[in-house]
Amino acid sequence: MQSNPSKINTLHLDALALPISIDVPLDDSDTESECSLVSLPAAKFLAKAADPVGLPEKPKKKKNLGELFAKRVGSGEFEAEKHFYPRVLNAHIHPLVSSFLTLGNERILARYTHLNPQVNFDVLKNLLDYKPKYFRWAGSDLFNVTTSSGQRQMIIVETNSCPSGQKSMPLLSELGDDHGGYGVVVDSTFLQMLDGVDKSLGDLAVVYDKNPMEASGYAAVMAEHTKEKVWLAEFYDEDPNPPVRWVDGVMEIRDKSNEWHAIRACFRYVTQKPWNRFPLNTRTIVLNNVVSCLAGGRNKMMAARAYDFLNAELDGSGLAVRMPETIRNVTKSEIPLWLDSMGGHAVLKVPYSNAGQGVYTITNKEELREFMEADHHYDKFIVQSLVGNASWSSITRAGKFYHVGTIPNKKNHTFVSDLRVMVCANDGGFRPVAIYARRARMPLLRHLEDDPSITSWEMLGTNLSVKVEDEWTTEAQRLLLMDRKDFNQLGIGIDDLIDAYIQTVLSVIAIDKMAQRLMKENTSPDEMGAKDKQYPWFNQSMFDFELFEALNPDIALLQEIYH
Repeated sequence: MQSNPSKINTLHLDALALPISIDVPLDDSDTESECSLVSLPAAKFLAKAADPVGLPEKPKKKKNLGELFAKRVGSGEFEAEKHFYPRVLNAHIHPLVSSFLTLGNERILARYTHLNPQVNFDVLKNLLDYKPKYFRWAGSDLFNVTTSSGQRQMIIVETNSCPSGQKSMPLLSELGDDHGGYGVVVDSTFLQMLDGVDKSLGDLAVVYDKNPMEASGYAAVMAEHTKEKVWLAEFYDEDPNPPVRWVDGVMEIRDKSNEWHAIRACFRYVTQKPWNRFPLNTRTIVLNNVVSCLAGGRNKMMAARAYDFLNAELDGSGLAVRMPETIRNVTKSEIPLWLDSMGGHAVLKVPYSNAGQGVYTITNKEELREFMEADHHYDKFIVQSLVGNASWSSITRAGKFYHVGTIPNKKNHTFVSDLRVMVCANDGGFRPVAIYARRARMPLLRHLEDDPSITSWEMLGTNLSVKVEDEWTTEAQRLLLMDRKDFNQLGIGIDDLIDAYIQTVLSVIAIDKMAQRLMKENTSPDEMGAKDKQYPWFNQSMFDFELFEALNPDIALLQEIYH
């Protein structure tokens, strides 16, 4: 991007109490504004001071592993400033989004079946009323796509357990609650799981390895709503002496005095290989049970199978999980063959990564070469059709999908964006909790050869999580809120939100049903023993390793599972 010599500005930051003046050319900005302070290398820290979400958040220094301890969170400690982005606190939710969130499943059902008369009303009603057994809190990432004939639809990119989103969601004023979606998930899902559980069995805890802003928010709301002692603990894969341990299926948390406390229920925000730290069978109630991660919540390989199984079950109902064409269990040597079959454009995924890690967009030989030369921990990969622009999307059996993208800005630039829809469920079925969108770093090119210096990932990658010096941080400047300012950039309406919600619910149900398939009933009296009256749910089902290996034959993954 070339500097415009005519744009010479002197910046006086008296309001920030920073006695600094800069007299330099301002670069053209790719946003709606005329010029960009953020583009000044020397002034990035000033932009950060002026707009806390204008630049990537600096990762906080991780404490010394081996010396971590759980912190006690008490009632009254929730402060919105600690659990929402500053921009979110000052945002006004868009009326259309507010209207969607207050519709309720009955009206959503009526609207969706009215617009889609081919959909079986009773089948969709049962799906919205479905009570998940293992996967009760989730978030799906969706693309708003269209075909060459102009048929628009939302398609599932992936579905995550332990989804982020609360810190990015403007408050719904109609609820009159400054806890926002934190309170919705805690009250309607987590606390309902504790009905009938003896409080003497232990305390409550939130355990996390990422996103302390939201993890601590859940802990504070939990303490406030239960008036109980809640522990907040970091639990890292590489920690040689973590503050969390398992004793005969019961989680215990270590405090700063090196005393261990039994936990009767745990809110899990552990995202990186959670199956190597959480047993599949626990006396401590865990939201979500880690089998939901293996069944698809953190396993794209199994998620693709789960979607196929549910689609077969829903055949004839007019409903299906819509997703890019997916080839599973692909070895590294097979990848070039599958790439050729899709017209040379595809997305390669390490099935068990998240936060945008392990995803490779391939549009040319150089990108393929870099992938093939890299070392990969796991043995099997996923090949998915690539959703790009009309001239460079993958060729699939269903034709081509390409991005609708954002509304063009003043430079007529359209950006790829995705939509995150968070849902939770209880005995009454599903409900939407939070929504946000993200855009890619660079605008979408009409033809790849228009600017060879721009990589496909810069145009297509929307995930905000990045690693800086082995620490997670967030590129929050690409976050699009559901407020009056950002939402209009997305070019979507209430029916698109309903479609995204329905697709999210279907994907979550698919993964929950897969989890139930993997947890077979324990019929062995030797393994079951006498039924534990305090923990009646413990060991009622056992993980079916044989079935899992048949569906997901990856030795490296199987060796990681805690059992």
